[in-house]
Amino acid sequence: MGILGWIIIGLIMGALAKAVLPGRQGGGWLATLLLGVVGAIVGGLLGTLFWGGQGLTSFWSLRTWILAFVGSIIVLAIWGAIKSRSGSRAA
Repeated sequence: MGILGWIIIGLIMGALAKAVLPGRQGGGWLATLLLGVVGAIVGGLLGTLFWGGQGLTSFWSLRTWILAFVGSIIVLAIWGAIKSRSGSRAA
């Protein structure tokens, strides 16, 4: 699957991850969507690492969408931890 497919899935999964992930991650929707794209790419890389890319070549593959969602959750959680840590230092 090409980079355009991962971008489209990332935009969708970024929005879904923001809705599912509890708490405030900081940043607006644009940042969330961009982090979703990064998360989808991270999920794709994890899928390639664990399964050798099998099942990641199709846009409509369930494994592709699940990995994109998991990657988006991971990236948004890391982003939220970084933003909350930097916000707590301000006095």
